[in-house]
Formats: sequence, structure tokens, C-alpha cells
Amino acid sequence: MSDSTSARAGRERRRDGSGTRRTALVVHTVADVAAAFLGLWILLHLLEANHANVFVQFVQDVADALAWWSQDVFTMDTENLRVLLDYGLPAVVYLLAGHGIAARLRRF
Repeated sequence: MSDSTSARAGRERRRDGSGTRRTALVVHTVADVAAAFLGLWILLHLLEANHANVFVQFVQDVADALAWWSQDVFTMDTENLRVLLDYGLPAVVYLLAGHGIAARLRRF
């Protein structure tokens, strides 16, 4: 393959948007994983999982780090409803924002 042919092939590869599609996939996946951790923590809390368990503590720590900005937005008397809303809101926001950004990236 000559130098001009390989240079042309490199330009064509860059123009096909594969990097943009990969970036969209990464954004989409990160949003899904974040929402999954938040949903898992809600489920573990509602099922009254053992908070002394290492796995449960790990999931709670990750969920707390992801939902730091929405803590105590809702002040409900019921603990389960408060956890559902305080961790459910960021899960929905991450899903909407991540999927929206990924969709915009795929259009390019």
C-alpha cells in the first residue's frame, strides 16, 4: 500500500464517526452503570439488607457518591420513601442526561 493510499484510508476512517460512536457508547454505558448502582442501593435498602455486609456497604458508598447533590432534597417522614426519592431522582437524571448526550453524539 502506498503512502497516499494509507493516508487516504486513515482520513476515511476518521470521517466515519467511529470515535464519536464509541464516545456515545461510553457515555451511555456510564449513565446506565450509575443508574444501576443507585437502583441497586434503593432495592437493598427497601429489602432491609444487612448494612454490615461489605457488598452492601460498597453499593451504599457508590450510591452516596453518585447522589451527593440530591441528598435531603425530599424530607419525608417515611425512610423508605425518602431513600426512593433521594436516590431515584439522580438515577433518572443520569439516565436522561446520559442517553440524551449519547443520542446527540450519534447524530454527528
